[in-house]
Amino acid sequence: MQLNANSLQFRAPARAFARPRAPWAIHGPVSRCSTVAHAAMKALIFDCDGVILESEDLHRRAYNATFRHFEVKCGDNKRVVDWDETFYDMLQNTVGGGKPKMRWYFARNGWPTSNVLSGRVPASQEEQDHLIDTLQDWKTDKYQQMIGSGEVEARPGVLRLMDEARAAGLKLGVCSAATKSSVVATLKALLGEGRFGGLDCFLAGDDVAQKKPDPQIYRVAAERLGVSPGECVVVEDSMIGLQAALGAGMRCIITYTPSTKSQAFPGAERIVCELGGYPAMITVKELQERRIVQDDRVNFDVTDTGIFFS
Repeated sequence: MQLNANSLQFRAPARAFARPRAPWAIHGPVSRCSTVAHAAMKALIFDCDGVILESEDLHRRAYNATFRHFEVKCGDNKRVVDWDETFYDMLQNTVGGGKPKMRWYFARNGWPTSNVLSGRVPASQEEQDHLIDTLQDWKTDKYQQMIGSGEVEARPGVLRLMDEARAAGLKLGVCSAATKSSVVATLKALLGEGRFGGLDCFLAGDDVAQKKPDPQIYRVAAERLGVSPGECVVVEDSMIGLQAALGAGMRCIITYTPSTKSQAFPGAERIVCELGGYPAMITVKELQERRIVQDDRVNFDVTDTGIFFS
């Protein structure tokens, strides 16, 4: 896949989009169901960005505002870095976490000049770290201002499913690859102080050494919740999150976004456009009673390289 940002060409790593060949071919409406033995469900864990909040474009706009503010320019282009929607879709589905995204980009396009370092390129690892930290801190503040505007709401069905889990006596957690201050601001604004304060476990990217798709954050969550990984169900929106959940030995359902809709999601129990308010598309009761393997997307084909919609 060739993508263009700032007149530079980018090729996403093949592994980011490669999919194993499915044992079945799909043409037209899809409904795949099976019942599988599993441990009793004791915990429900949510990702944040993309699951609780459809946040991709908010993050992209906050990064671009940051690049403009600090006059971040890569290579000989000498234009301020600007991530368009197509490029950011690829980036956020390839690299987890904010700081790793910028490191990934700068490593491929040259470390930038900026007014963080008086218009010069970082000359050492320490200066690279300082640049990344400064950009991320400003971006986080900008993002929080956007969230705090009161114009952003949780995705449909999130609050309902959380309340169902609490009423059923399940433990409730949130695991995000984003910066902790950013996630806290998001959760307080969208969940409310009561639901946020009632979480049994909350982990952000700052809390673990390895970011998703590494399963570390979900393994730590299971330990803190006092349950086994097989007793957890994770709600994710992307292949990166799905890989992390499955790698930790947890069940996973997908509520995809426009930027992740075309991913194959092998191993996910349910694949839905949203959790649903009323009527609900996924309920705690059905998650407790059985494993439904179902993909609610229609009119697509699965191949070696992904899913293609007609």
